[in-house]
Amino acid sequence: MNINFKPLYTINPPIAQHLMQIEAAKEQVKLLPMNPTALASLRETAKLYTTHYSTMIEGNQLNPLEIKQIVVFNEHIPGKQRDECEVQGYYAALTKVEEYAGHKSPITEEIIQLLHTLVMSNGTTHCKPTPYRDGQNVIRDGATGAIVYLPPEASDVPALMSALVRWIQNYSGTIPIPLIAAIAHYQFATVHPYYDGNGRTARLLTTLILHLGGYDLKGLYSLEEYYARNLSDYYRAINIGPSHNYYLGRAESDITPWIEYFIKGMAFAVEKVVQQMVESEKRGEKDLTHIMRKLDPKQRKALALFREYETITSSQIGELFGFKPRTAAALCQKWVKDGFIDIADPSFKARKYRIAAHFEPLLNF
Repeated sequence: MNINFKPLYTINPPIAQHLMQIEAAKEQVKLLPMNPTALASLRETAKLYTTHYSTMIEGNQLNPLEIKQIVVFNEHIPGKQRDECEVQGYYAALTKVEEYAGHKSPITEEIIQLLHTLVMSNGTTHCKPTPYRDGQNVIRDGATGAIVYLPPEASDVPALMSALVRWIQNYSGTIPIPLIAAIAHYQFATVHPYYDGNGRTARLLTTLILHLGGYDLKGLYSLEEYYARNLSDYYRAINIGPSHNYYLGRAESDITPWIEYFIKGMAFAVEKVVQQMVESEKRGEKDLTHIMRKLDPKQRKALALFREYETITSSQIGELFGFKPRTAAALCQKWVKDGFIDIADPSFKARKYRIAAHFEPLLNF
């Protein structure tokens, strides 16, 4: 894969400046405290807005509230079935990206094809990888019908996609990850391996590269918002070359303007994450992760009971986990010994327990 961009630090100071800004924000996010519930809420909001902005770029008319109704509450918006399917597909693909990142799955062609399948689905998770296009496609101006871009022929697509994946794998340890993501986004859009869904899949691939490279920023940022708010700049930056024909210059074009646009957008997105976390801290949303880490999975699940009841019995614990009375009573005794709960009523027949004072702050989140 031939990529042409000018030397980073000497020729293009703005890119270097934005990279340093991204690194500084990344480190700041690591240090800023945030409780698990607030973090989960902001993550979900980020996913909803990412879905909104990425599909909005493609012409989707649904607003963030409607998208939440669809993907969170499984409701329907009358007369907007196509838009519904589009956001369901993108949200499912975004969830899959998080899964791949969590498992540290290396990027492969199959993963890219599966993401595209989800993008083009209505949120169905059991899908087969989508094969690349088998014919020529043309990108035209919606208003004039003029050809905007003529991608490579279908017969060249498999080799170009294979080269892209190899390039990502080979250079991820030698080039800053944000630059890898920017270049991969550009090259995917250049190859245009599908008839439809290329832009959304390119943005998902970008997100996956950044997450795998340690730039997930707790899952709170959205590059898509920057693209959507600067859409004309997005198209202007990515449509590079002396001709609309792939074979007449686009492959050899200098993509520095696109990289500058991309890195500037990423700097904007990560600064917004820092701002969100600072505001969360000001609201007194303390970081309780250090306390939560002391609890095992059963104790974390039991928190739900203590949020509902001031005191509980061993029989309630038994119902929660499906344990027999003797097993539930033994577990409560162990938790008393471990300091997770205290005995509130010592009577043998109606013994009750309350959460230990040290863990009470967790009940508010």
